[in-house]
Amino acid sequence: MFPGSRNILLLASSQAMMLSAIVMSMTLAAILGSSLAPDKSLATLPVAVMVIGTAIASLPAAMLMRRFGRRTGFLIGATLGVAGSAVAAFGLQQHSFQLFVLGHLLLGSYQGFANYYRFAAAEAVDPAHVGKAISWVVAGGVIAAFLGPQLGQWGRDWFVSGLFVGSYLAQAALSVIALALLACVRLKPVVVAAGGVARPLREILAQPALRASVLGVAVGYAVMIMVMTATPLAMLGCGLSATSVTPVIQWHVVGMFAPSFFTGSLIKRHGAPRIMQIGFVLLLVHVAITLLGVEFLHFLSALILLGVGWNFAFIGGTALLTQTYRPSEQLKVQAINEFSIFGLVALATLSAGWLYDRFGWATLNLAVVPLLILALVAAIGIERRLRAVAVPA
Repeated sequence: MFPGSRNILLLASSQAMMLSAIVMSMTLAAILGSSLAPDKSLATLPVAVMVIGTAIASLPAAMLMRRFGRRTGFLIGATLGVAGSAVAAFGLQQHSFQLFVLGHLLLGSYQGFANYYRFAAAEAVDPAHVGKAISWVVAGGVIAAFLGPQLGQWGRDWFVSGLFVGSYLAQAALSVIALALLACVRLKPVVVAAGGVARPLREILAQPALRASVLGVAVGYAVMIMVMTATPLAMLGCGLSATSVTPVIQWHVVGMFAPSFFTGSLIKRHGAPRIMQIGFVLLLVHVAITLLGVEFLHFLSALILLGVGWNFAFIGGTALLTQTYRPSEQLKVQAINEFSIFGLVALATLSAGWLYDRFGWATLNLAVVPLLILALVAAIGIERRLRAVAVPA
C-alpha cells in the first residue's frame, strides 16, 4: 500500500462497475443490433455510437472537471450510465433500434467521463507510484471480465416483454453502485495554474513523446475495439454456438486487465516505450492466429492476445503521456488525448460491421496490420530518443 491507496481502490472499484456495463454491451450489442437493425451491416452501430459518445464526452468532461472538480464530473458520468442503460432497456422492450442506439450513446458518454479515473489516480500519488496507480485502476476491469458477460446471461429472461431487457436494467444498477463509490472519493482540487506557465498548444503537441503516446494508445484501442466488436458476429457466422461467445469475450477481457497487476512494475523497470512495443508485437501475433483458422480455440487464443497487447499499449502509452505535460497543462492535454483516441476508435468501430459484412473476418484483421506497424515504429523511435537524451554528453 502507499499514500492515496484508498482513493485508488475506490476508483478501481468504480472502474470495475463502469467496465462491467461496457463489456456487457460489447458482448450483446452487435447481436441485438443485428436483430433490430433494418440492415445487417448496421449491426455494430450501437457499439460504434457508444464509442462516439465516449469521444464526444471527453472534451466537456474535462471542462466540467476543471470547473467543478474530478468527483463532480465522475458523478455526472455515472448518472449518464444509469440513463443510458434505462434507455437501451426501453428500446429493447419497444423493439426500437433508434432508442437502443441512443442508450448506447449515453453509455459511451459515461465511459468518456470514467476514462479520467486513471488520470485522477496518477494525480493522487507521488511520481514514483504513477505507473502502479494507473495499473490498479485499469485492473478493475478484471471483475468486468466475468461480471459483464454473466450479467447479460442472468438478465436474459427476467422480463417477458423482451429478451435482455433485464440485463440492461441490471447494468443500470451497476452505475448506481458506481455513484455510491464515487461519492466517497476524496481528491485534491484539479491543478489548473500551478506547475509553471502553460505552454502554447502547438509547442505541447510538438513533443515526440506526446505524439508517440497518443498514436500508440489510439492504435491499440482502435484495433482492440474493432476486432472485439466483430468477434461475436464472426463466431456465429463461422457456425459456432451463441454460448461460445461469452467465454471468448470473458477471457479477452481478462487478457485486457489482468496484466495490470504487474504492468506498472514492468514500466518502472523497462520504461513505457518498451512495454508499448511488446503490446504491438502481441497484437500482430493476434492477427497471425486469426489467419490460422476459425475454430473456437483460434478465437479464444487470438482474443486473449488481443487483450494483453491492448493492456501493454494502453497503460504504457498513458504512463508516457503523463511525462509530457506540466500540472497547468494536464486537463488540456488529457482532453486532447482522449478525444484523439476515441475519435480513431469510433472510426474503427463504425468500419467493423461493414468490413466484416463485405470482406470477412480475415480481411478485417489484416486491415489493422499497417496501423500496428506504424505504432510499433513510433514506440521504438521514442525509446531511442529518450535514451539519447538520458545519456550525459
